[in-house]
Amino acid sequence: MRNLTPASITEAFAEYAKNAPSARTLTLLVSLADHLHSFVRDNRVTFTEWMAGIDALTKAMEFTDDKRNEYILFSDLLGVSSLVDMVNAATTGTPSSVLGPFHIEGAPELANGGDLWRGQVGEPLVVCGTVKDAQGAPAKGTVLALWQNGGNGLYSQQDKAVSPTNYHARLTVADDGSFAYSTVRPISYTVPDDGPAGDMLRVLGREAWRPAHLHMIIQAPGHKPLITEFFPEDDKYLDRDAVFGVRSPLVLPFKRVSDRAELPKNLAARDSLPLPVWTARIDLTLPAA
Repeated sequence: MRNLTPASITEAFAEYAKNAPSARTLTLLVSLADHLHSFVRDNRVTFTEWMAGIDALTKAMEFTDDKRNEYILFSDLLGVSSLVDMVNAATTGTPSSVLGPFHIEGAPELANGGDLWRGQVGEPLVVCGTVKDAQGAPAKGTVLALWQNGGNGLYSQQDKAVSPTNYHARLTVADDGSFAYSTVRPISYTVPDDGPAGDMLRVLGREAWRPAHLHMIIQAPGHKPLITEFFPEDDKYLDRDAVFGVRSPLVLPFKRVSDRAELPKNLAARDSLPLPVWTARIDLTLPAA
C-alpha cells in the first residue's frame, strides 16, 4: 500500500494480514496493532521513547530463565495477568486469582490433616475448611494443590537452604469435603525488582510489595481447575498489591486460638503446635460445571 499516513497504517496492516489461516489470530493481532498504533498517535511517541521500550524488552531476556520470566513479571505489574484472569473467570463460586510464578507440578502428597510447617522459621498457621459444589454438596474427590512462601518471605525456588518442594503439596479432601493442614503463616514480600520490570515500578513511583497469601488450585471431578489465593485481612498491602491479585471475597480473618480443642481433630500436629496458634478457615464453592 502506497501513500501511508498515520491514520491509514492500521488499515494497511489489516489488509496485509487478510489471508491469515486463523480467524482468531487475525482478530487478535489486528486489534493489537490497532491499539499500538493508537498509542503511538495519541501520545506522539518519540524515537527516544520507542527505543527505551525496545531496550527494556531486550534487557528482559537477560533476566529470564527457567526460574524467572521477566515478561510475565511485566504482565503481572501492568495488570494484564490479572485482567486475563478476570475476563475469563466464572461468575459463580469462589473467585479465581492469578497463578503466580512459583507453582510446581507433581508436588508431594500431604495427608488430610498433615503438617507443612515442621517447626520451620515463622509463626505456625492451621488452615481448615470445606469444598462444596454449586449445589452445596461436598465435592468428594477434590485435590488441593497448595503452595506459599516460607516464614522468611521466600518461596522454595528462591531459597537454596530448603527442599525444592518446601511448602508445596497436594491434599485430597475427605468424602465430606473437609480438609485441614498446618503450615506457616505467609508474609508479605516484594516481587523481583532488579530488572527492567522493577525499573518500570520506580519510574511510576510504585512499590513492589505483594500482601501475604496462600495459593490454591482446586481440582474437582467434573469441574475445571479453580486457581485462586487467600489473603489475611490485617495485611497492610491489600489495597496496593503490585500484581492486582486481591479480590474482596478472598480476604479472610486470621485468628489466634489458645485452646487445642478448637483445632481440627485430624490435625497431625494438633498436640505439638505452640499456643496460641494462628488459624484460618477457607470454605470453597466450586463454580457451576
